[in-house]
Amino acid sequence: MLRTLSEFLFGPPLPTARLAAERLSRTRALAALSPDALSSVAYANQEIFLGLSVAGAAGLTYAWPIALAIAGLLFVLALSYSQTLYAYPSGGGSYTVARENLGRSAGLIAAGALLIDYVLTAAVSLAAGVAAIASAFPALWPYRVDVALALLLIITIANLRGVRESGALMTVPVYAFLAVFGGMLVVGFALAAIRGPGTYDDLVGGAPVTTFLVLHTFAAGCTALTGIEAISNGIGVFRPPVSRNASRTLWAMAVSMAMLFLGSVGLTHYLGISPEGAETILSALARTVLGTTPAYVLVQGATLAILAVAANTSFAGFPRVASVLARDRYLPHQFEHLGDRLVYSNGMLVLAGMTALLIVVFQADAHALIPLFAVGVFLAFTLSQAGMVVHWWKARGAGWLWKAAANGVGALVTLATFLIVAVSKFTEGAFLVLLLIPVAAVVFRAVRRHYQEVALELTLRGLPPSLRPLPRPRVVIPISGVHRGVIDAIRYAQSISDRITAVYVETEPGSAQRVRQDWLRWGFEIPLRIVPSPYRSIIGPLLEFLDQEDLRHNDGQQATVVLPEFVPARWWQALLHNQTAFLLKLALVYRRRRFGHARPVIDVPYHLRE
Repeated sequence: MLRTLSEFLFGPPLPTARLAAERLSRTRALAALSPDALSSVAYANQEIFLGLSVAGAAGLTYAWPIALAIAGLLFVLALSYSQTLYAYPSGGGSYTVARENLGRSAGLIAAGALLIDYVLTAAVSLAAGVAAIASAFPALWPYRVDVALALLLIITIANLRGVRESGALMTVPVYAFLAVFGGMLVVGFALAAIRGPGTYDDLVGGAPVTTFLVLHTFAAGCTALTGIEAISNGIGVFRPPVSRNASRTLWAMAVSMAMLFLGSVGLTHYLGISPEGAETILSALARTVLGTTPAYVLVQGATLAILAVAANTSFAGFPRVASVLARDRYLPHQFEHLGDRLVYSNGMLVLAGMTALLIVVFQADAHALIPLFAVGVFLAFTLSQAGMVVHWWKARGAGWLWKAAANGVGALVTLATFLIVAVSKFTEGAFLVLLLIPVAAVVFRAVRRHYQEVALELTLRGLPPSLRPLPRPRVVIPISGVHRGVIDAIRYAQSISDRITAVYVETEPGSAQRVRQDWLRWGFEIPLRIVPSPYRSIIGPLLEFLDQEDLRHNDGQQATVVLPEFVPARWWQALLHNQTAFLLKLALVYRRRRFGHARPVIDVPYHLRE
């Protein structure tokens, strides 16, 4: 039943041979990897307006210069990452570039920053999407958490179905948003030409315009750049020629984003638009340009759609970064391998869980999440660009000096932006991210250290080439009564040993007598030992009995435990039983070694028909 439900939701398993067919064209790759960058026009514009409006009309005069600075930074990053795509055609995310050129520690810092940012990207995008539609339909605002979680569930299922299917699903919202939002801007510029400029004379702010205010607003607006690295991290989804297709897609994304961002900020500032109540700034722009018409609702719906699928950027990037880390033994092996549908399903499920947690904790409030945003990604940007400078320095190929200079400029600009964001947003929540990034790096090292210790213990180095067989074991069979499962366990034990003892723990007075009578009635030629348990515990007395048996025989080995265990026909029936065999098995497996080796434990399952 579970398998049928899984195939209904996610589709049937795909063979590995289909992996090449799961690659995306530039059109679909743009839809799959660019929603984060394109949709950031919604919350980045909002943060710029909120940051400057505290200083009234005087503060809002800086909106256009800040937008130009962010757009310039966007093209610097696009140029830098386009070079990374050619230098690392198999995947040039910040982790790979930083690790190979700056060392392991820098790579782990970049990886931790990226993973945290991917989770925040998904949470902020969904929260901002709900805010967009709630601006058109205010009755939805009290249910914003439920709506955000429902959207997250839909996106998770779509991604678990596979790259092609998620890419196809994301294509319509992305291109619909570009068409609808672009059309609104065209109408808006025509309206601006007719009306002329508006003013913010009615907007009163009590704060002065200071350098810190401008830098603080610039830092908030830099959330517009958080999706620019998605194509570099997700280069593996492109069809050959990979680097060229990825580079062209990157530039298409950068140009589209710059047009939407500058167009919306410029038009909002020129017309002197300000929102009403909890309305978003883009909703106010659309309402001013289109009125409360179906076209306005269409713009808000398209904004919701692009913000909802912006989380898809995280679903494309987070699992791939986690897979690379797992391949290098910095994360559990479960993140390394593709699932049934040729996607990194474990990484997607972890991302969905952490995103849901943020949505619930922050009540789907994008403005509350924004201060945590962008710190990690600009740190990753800086490490990646610095790593590329070292890469070109080592390679010394044709034109390496110009390439190194381009990445060097990118490193300096992103470093300056990181410092601005970290300082200006520190007390608003950025300190949490700055704390979590090194903690993540420490966890990565701990995971790798564990795997190294396991490999060291399992190595064959130093083992003699000829192995002498172990003597036939002593066997102990714990029983809860006399039934068919016990008979199967006895038969198996007799096939491996002629020294067998059964043991029954008496937790109720008189129960041992009934078990002994059944034992004798069936004529078992195996001794049955009764262990009293006045405190009604089963596992403790059994473990003590096993230790005493080993000491009594003093033959240098531990008795092998053969566990009779019946398996219910249906999964829910297991909840009706006390799982004594399972708990005993856990206790035995995790006990300390004695006589140089662990105690062998053998399960003998008996499957119930009903």
